[in-house]
Amino acid sequence: MTLKKIPLLLAAASLTLVGACATSIPNDGIKTRNGAALGAGLGALAGIVGGDTAKERRENAAKGALIGGFIGAGIGSALDQQEEELRAQMGGNVGIVNNGNNLVVTLPQDILFATDSTAVSGASQSDLFTLASSINRYSNTTVNVVGHTDNTGDASYNFDLSQRRAQSVTSVLINAGVAPQRIRSIGRGEDAPVASNATAAGRQQNRRVEIIITPN
Repeated sequence: MTLKKIPLLLAAASLTLVGACATSIPNDGIKTRNGAALGAGLGALAGIVGGDTAKERRENAAKGALIGGFIGAGIGSALDQQEEELRAQMGGNVGIVNNGNNLVVTLPQDILFATDSTAVSGASQSDLFTLASSINRYSNTTVNVVGHTDNTGDASYNFDLSQRRAQSVTSVLINAGVAPQRIRSIGRGEDAPVASNATAAGRQQNRRVEIIITPN
């Protein structure tokens, strides 16, 4: 097999790379190192699979490891850097998780909105404008804005409310300069809780909007 075919194999391997890491600790550069190591391993494997002879497999493995290492390190480094910047710039009420394949920025709905309202509060506008600036600096990403509720009240009402609130946050980000084609809003209602709805504290955690930033 020729070197020309290796990129096709690496493309398939990179799909595995993008979803392979998982951790939520503050950034210490480990995701960059892990991404590089994992990319190199997947690249080497792609080269081995693509070889027709033992010599060709060895050569392809070395080339694939080099290319894959660069791909993995690039993804991990960009996420690490963006995570660090957002932690320094955004308020303490904002949750930021770098899980290795994307950044999840979580804003509590009790901070974003008044009860039953879909108008983003003035206090949250600053955080969203900061986030929009970061999204624009890291332009090779796609953004999903996902609204969530607790299970209080009618499920269909909660679903509709989550959609409208996600759209409100999306509109703020677009007004702050994020290109509309890079972002979409999604309502999940009460079907994706992160805590028990049996307690007030759990319900409060479940009322949230997540902005998921994924490298392209």
